[in-house]
Amino acid sequence: MTEQPDPDSKSGPGAWPSEEEQNRRLRRRYRADRRFRIYGVAAAGISVAVLVLLIGTIFMDGKGAFFRTVVTLDVNYDAELIDPDGERSPDTLARASYMLLVKQALRARFPEVGGRREKRELYALVSVGAGDVLRERVLSEPGILGSQERVVVPAADDVDMLYKGVIDRSLPESDRRLNDRQLAWLDALEEEGRIRRVFNFAFLSSGDSREPELAGVLGAVVGTVITLAVTLALCFPIGVAAAIYLEEFAADNRRNAFLEVNINNLAAVPSVVFGLLGLAVFLNFFGLPRSAPLVGGMVLSLMTLPTIIIAARSALKSVPPSIREAALGVGASPVQVVLHHLLPLALPGILTGTIVGMARALGESAPLLMIGMVAFIVDVPDSLTAPATVLPVQIYLWADSPERAFAEKTAAAVMVLLAFLVLMNGAAVLMRKRFERRW
Repeated sequence: MTEQPDPDSKSGPGAWPSEEEQNRRLRRRYRADRRFRIYGVAAAGISVAVLVLLIGTIFMDGKGAFFRTVVTLDVNYDAELIDPDGERSPDTLARASYMLLVKQALRARFPEVGGRREKRELYALVSVGAGDVLRERVLSEPGILGSQERVVVPAADDVDMLYKGVIDRSLPESDRRLNDRQLAWLDALEEEGRIRRVFNFAFLSSGDSREPELAGVLGAVVGTVITLAVTLALCFPIGVAAAIYLEEFAADNRRNAFLEVNINNLAAVPSVVFGLLGLAVFLNFFGLPRSAPLVGGMVLSLMTLPTIIIAARSALKSVPPSIREAALGVGASPVQVVLHHLLPLALPGILTGTIVGMARALGESAPLLMIGMVAFIVDVPDSLTAPATVLPVQIYLWADSPERAFAEKTAAAVMVLLAFLVLMNGAAVLMRKRFERRW
């Protein structure tokens, strides 16, 4: 037996510590506990501060993209220039050069401007998309030909950056992208109330463009939605079926053990490897179209499958064994046990793992770059095989652009991507709370 210390002993290796020593040790433990709590609170505070700083920086850099500068011009819809034959044919009206009308409106406002160089500087104050605004107006209402009206057109990106404070007009003329003459013309238009800032609906309702003031995220958003829909349609049923087989029906042998090890290893494989696999198999071997949401969804489904399988197996394991035993006891077949009892109870965990895997797929760009989804796409995709891009790739393209105006577009696209992630994670939380069972 172990010899117990004598409480009455005042010295020796087996003596009880004195009351003062006990209090000192107790105070030391309390101080250690307080330090541990302080460390935990500090770590959480630093994490929150970094997150707030990151999101705040993105918001401050990207909020300007949701607003743009516009110029109001008095446009004369010259019928001889737009429709010289007078047939009012939609094809003829669509092919007309409406930028000539914009240039005429600018020259009418500043008749003193002469010389080719000064005219080019004057025309550079408005976006090349101003002609598209007039084209849409004429096609929607051909009866305005021969009349004059005030039309709001987008300003050029340099003008937009000037009124957003990015371009400092106090700098010497040689250090500015707008010279003194252009600033004088802009001041004259501003005094007449012809320049103002409005909400940039085009950013959310149009596709990509070479011009920063015309670029939007609609094409990337639609491409993202289609790609994720293909990913979900492929990886969810296959992943859940594989998890059910491995967890409920697979025999305990070396083949299945080897399969499980490889599935766990695939969850840690870099995403670019799946892009190389898609390039070799889907594009080179099967000849599927490049830069298509169908191929992008197939590649992302390969990357997401291991995550869904692992999450689904964990959810099935979490169901109490008594459920299986009770179902088998009343005569249910193994398949009925899985479909009628285990799967509904494991559904919250399965859905949560699926949403987490889809959220990871949403933020991936490397595998999509490998299959050609880095192409410049202007049109909004309307099918599974139409050329498309996704938000992460769109962010990469804009971040690589030398135009300063694309910097705020990049940050704004990141905000849209974060909104997607918040919605998907919110859906995961709601699904878990909706279907969760407590044992």
